[in-house]
Amino acid sequence: MRHIYRCPLRWSDMDAYGHVNNAVFVRYLEEARIDFLFRPEKDFQQGSVVARHEIDYKRQLVHRHHPVDIELWITQIKAASFTITYEVKDDDLVYVRASTVVVPFDFEAQRPRRLTSEEREFLGEYTDDAADADAKRGAVAA
Repeated sequence: MRHIYRCPLRWSDMDAYGHVNNAVFVRYLEEARIDFLFRPEKDFQQGSVVARHEIDYKRQLVHRHHPVDIELWITQIKAASFTITYEVKDDDLVYVRASTVVVPFDFEAQRPRRLTSEEREFLGEYTDDAADADAKRGAVAA
């Protein structure tokens, strides 16, 4: 399953060339990540920090008045970290592909912590198992 965040574009997101500045995409990913992780029914209120970002810019996103979609899903769950993968896109047109390694963090103790069983279960719902199964079926058929 994937989470979809409808990200509004702002005039201040543009650079001198009239398209969304590459640095702004990091903020877009943050907005999508917060929308995903900090929901009343399932959240990471104990805290988390970003350990790593990787961003591949595929094409320019020109400013417009309607939002861009950010699809995100979980590609790896470890004992004390997980990886979120994103596509910033309109239908089949992808502007950015990115990933973020997130580390659960205990702010009182000021140290990383392990994922709780509830957090692991929640994240597991958003792993892209369907895509993995399709890829395996394709490899077997070939």
